[in-house]
Amino acid sequence: MATSESPKDVSFSQGIRMMFYAMKPNETSFPNLDEVPDYVKQATPFFISLMLLELVLGWILKGKLAVRVDDALTSISAGILSRLPMLFFRSIEFSTYIYVWEKYRLFNLPWDSPWTWHLTFLGVDLGYYWFHRMAHEVNIMWAAHQTHHSSEAYNLSTALRQSALQVYTSWIFYCPLALIIPPPVYAVHLQFNLLYQFWIHTEVIENLGPLELILNTPSHHRVHHGRNRYCIDKNFAGTLIIWDRIFGTFEAENEKVSYGLTHPINTFEPLKVQFHHMHYIWTTFWITPGLWNKLSVIFKGPGWSPGKPRLGLLEEIPEVTGKEVPYATHVSGSLQLYALVQFALMLGFYEDTFADKDALSQATLLLRSGYIILTLTSIGFLMEQRPQAAILETFRCSVFLMLYWLNYLKPFIPSWTHTFEDSP
Repeated sequence: MATSESPKDVSFSQGIRMMFYAMKPNETSFPNLDEVPDYVKQATPFFISLMLLELVLGWILKGKLAVRVDDALTSISAGILSRLPMLFFRSIEFSTYIYVWEKYRLFNLPWDSPWTWHLTFLGVDLGYYWFHRMAHEVNIMWAAHQTHHSSEAYNLSTALRQSALQVYTSWIFYCPLALIIPPPVYAVHLQFNLLYQFWIHTEVIENLGPLELILNTPSHHRVHHGRNRYCIDKNFAGTLIIWDRIFGTFEAENEKVSYGLTHPINTFEPLKVQFHHMHYIWTTFWITPGLWNKLSVIFKGPGWSPGKPRLGLLEEIPEVTGKEVPYATHVSGSLQLYALVQFALMLGFYEDTFADKDALSQATLLLRSGYIILTLTSIGFLMEQRPQAAILETFRCSVFLMLYWLNYLKPFIPSWTHTFEDSP
C-alpha cells in the first residue's frame, strides 16, 4: 500500500501502464488527496512518444502521415486552453466532490482495499458514460463537448482537443460516488479514466478481437467521432464498452467513418473552436418564440427545434458521401515551420507557468495566460492565412518583448537570456 513516503513520480513501467489503465491497486492507493500523483501531468512524455510512434506506424502501414500540422496544432491548442483556468481556480470536480464527502457521506469505504479500488473504477466509468451521453443530448453541455468533436482528422492529437467549459457540468455525474468513495481513490480513477481514452484516438489500430466485447477500443471510438448517420450518438464509453451494450447506445464500426461535426466549422482559430456553439445557442435562444421553446433550446438536443423530438431528426443529419474533403489551407512549408517553432516556444512558457504557479502573482499569471491565448490565436490566423495574420503576429511579438523586459516572461531556452539582455 502507498504511504505518505511513497514517491509521486511514476517509473517508466508505471507510466506505460497508466496510459492503459493497467496500474495495480497496491501501487495507486493513497490515504490523503495531496499524496495522489498528478498522473496527467506526468503523462506528457508518453503523449508525445505515442504520437511519434503513431506517425511512424501510420507511415509504415498506410504510406502516409497520420497528422496534419494545422489540425494537430489546433487540437493541442484546445487542450492548452482547457487547462488555463486551473492556474486560478481549484478543480470544480474535486472541490464539489470533497464538499459532498465531508458533509453528506454515508460511510467510509477503506482507501487501501482492492474492493474499493475496483468499485471506484466501475463507478467513475459509469459516471463518465452518463456525463458523456448527456453532453451529446443536452445542448448547453454539447456547446462545451463539441470542441472535442470538431476535428475532421482522427489521430492521437485529437484526444488532446479538449473543452475549457466541460468540467463545469461533468462533476455532477461523479458526486454520488462521494457518498461512499474516499476522495484520494476517486482522484486516481478520474485521471486513469481520462488517460485511457488517449490511445483509442487512432486509425493505426484496427480490431482487437475478443477485447472489443468489453473494452472501449479505437474501432468503437472511431464510430463515436463519426458524422455518418449510423455513428450519431453512439459509443459513449470511457473504458468499458459494456455500458453502451447495456443501455442501447452501442454501434459497431462497419462503413468507413467520416470524422467531425455534422456541420463543420472550418476554422483553426482556437477561441472559435471552443465557443462557437455557445454563440449559436445565444442567438437561437433570442430568436426562438415562447419561454418553453427558449428553455428547450438550452436543455434539449443540439438538433432540436420547435415541432421536433427531443434529440431532433436523424434524417436531417447531412448524409456522408465519402467524398468529403477536410478543411485545410495551403500553407507553405516555411510558414508551417515558423508556426511550429513559435508553438514550441509558447509550450515552454506554458509548462514553466504551471510549474511555478504557486510562486507567481495573479498579475503575472493573467499576463502569461493572455500571452498564451494571443499566441494560439495568432498561430490559428497564420494557419488560415487571414489578412490580419501579419498584423496580429507583429503585435504578438511586440507583446512578447514587452513582457520579457517587464520580467513577466523568460525565454524557453535559458541561454537566450543573455541574447535578450544584450539587445539594445
